[in-house]
Amino acid sequence: MISELNTSRKVVGAKQVKRALRDRCAARLYMAIDADPRLLQPLVQEAVRQQVPVEQVSSMKELGAACGIAVGAAVAILLK
Repeated sequence: MISELNTSRKVVGAKQVKRALRDRCAARLYMAIDADPRLLQPLVQEAVRQQVPVEQVSSMKELGAACGIAVGAAVAILLK
């Protein structure tokens, strides 16, 4: 599933994810298990409220690499 992030439209980072959720254009949310829970909690709650599937990734480094960026990422969204 995480391989979708390489080829599909996506946004990476808490601010962009929050905006995508607000605009209701999220298809799937990916979150890194080792990210700060205070950052992830409101985003995951909103995704669940909107019935957006949530996938866990083992590390921020792995999520960042899947998104094609050189740094770790706490959260990313696959866009509709």
